[in-house]
Amino acid sequence: MIGGMFIGLIFFAISWMVGARLKSKFKEYSQTPLASNMSGQEIAVQMLRDHGINDVSVVCVEGELSDHYNPVNKTVNLSHDVFYGRNAAAAAVSAHECGHAVQHATAYSMLKFRSAMVPVQTISATVLNWIIMISMFGGIILTKGMGLSIILPILVLCNVVITLFALVTLPVEFDASRRALAWIENKRVVTSAEHAMSKDALWWAAMTYVVAALGAISNLAYYLFLLFGKRD
Repeated sequence: MIGGMFIGLIFFAISWMVGARLKSKFKEYSQTPLASNMSGQEIAVQMLRDHGINDVSVVCVEGELSDHYNPVNKTVNLSHDVFYGRNAAAAAVSAHECGHAVQHATAYSMLKFRSAMVPVQTISATVLNWIIMISMFGGIILTKGMGLSIILPILVLCNVVITLFALVTLPVEFDASRRALAWIENKRVVTSAEHAMSKDALWWAAMTYVVAALGAISNLAYYLFLLFGKRD
C-alpha cells in the first residue's frame, strides 16, 4: 500500500512539472497576436461550421486551462483567455477542443469507447480513494492476513480500469490535436511560425496525459506484483 502511494507521489511530482511547463508555454505563446487576428471563440465557431457541425455551442467558462468539450450537452467550453485570446495558444486550444466535437460528430471509435468507460472509471477511482483513506487510518486491517487477500484483487481490478481509461485517452487526445493542427493550417488561420507554436503547446498538453498513463501503468504493475508475489 505504501509503495503504491509512493509511486503516486512520484508521478504527481512529474505531472506537476509537466503542467508547469504547459502553463509556461501557454503564457509564452499568448504574447504574440495572430496575424489573422481571430479569437479562440471565432476559430472554434469557424472550425465547427467547416465540419458541418451546427448543434454545438461555444461558451466561455471560468478557470485557467479549464477548456474541454462536453459531449452530453454538446458544448465547447473555453476558458476566458482562450475564448477571447487572439494568439497561437488560444488557436491551438480552441481548435483542439473542436477536434473532440468533430470526433463526436463522426462517431470516432476511441472517443465512444472512452465515453462508455467514464462511469466505470469514476467508480474505480472512488473505490481506490476509499481504500487509500481507510488504509491510512486502519492500515493494519488491510495490509495483514485476510484483509490483504481481499483488498489486493480489488486494487488490481480498479487499477486495470484506470490504466485502460488512461491508455484509451491517449489516441483521443492525439487525434484531436492532429485534426486541430491540420485545420488551422489548411484554413490559414495561423502562419507557419504560429503553427509551430500551436503544435508545441498541444504537445505539452498531450504530455500531461502521457504522464498520467505511465503513472497508471506503474501503479497497476506494482499491485500485480503484490498480488502474484503473495500467491507465490
